[in-house]
Amino acid sequence: MSKSGPHFLYVEDDLMSRKVLEVLLIRVMGFTHVTIFDNSENFMDQLRLLPDVPGIFLLDIQMRPHDGYEVLEMLRNDPIYQNSIVIALTANVMANDVQQLQSVGFDGLIGKPIMKDIFPDLIEKILSGESVWYVP
Repeated sequence: MSKSGPHFLYVEDDLMSRKVLEVLLIRVMGFTHVTIFDNSENFMDQLRLLPDVPGIFLLDIQMRPHDGYEVLEMLRNDPIYQNSIVIALTANVMANDVQQLQSVGFDGLIGKPIMKDIFPDLIEKILSGESVWYVP
């Protein structure tokens, strides 16, 4: 099954996490428009080099040199990306972490570890406009 769907951009510095999400989005779910950045260095410059605007940003929170909060701020301060869907992917899923993610403007959360049997349903909900705050 192959479906173009939105352009996903995943920013993650952990190799294993990148591989897991790549397999889930491309091989399992059949999306064909997936871009993965292996760090947040020169994030906006890298982003502007893409041929189109990603529809969904999936951001690791703990990465360098800019963490997910800083990347979110960059996106929200740019008129081109300020209304984009931005989902946090993190292992930090205590109640106060979820509240902080919500208060700074993330559109959702998928807690790590990514569960391969649940992840596709979460993405489908996000694509249908639902708010997803999933804590494993």
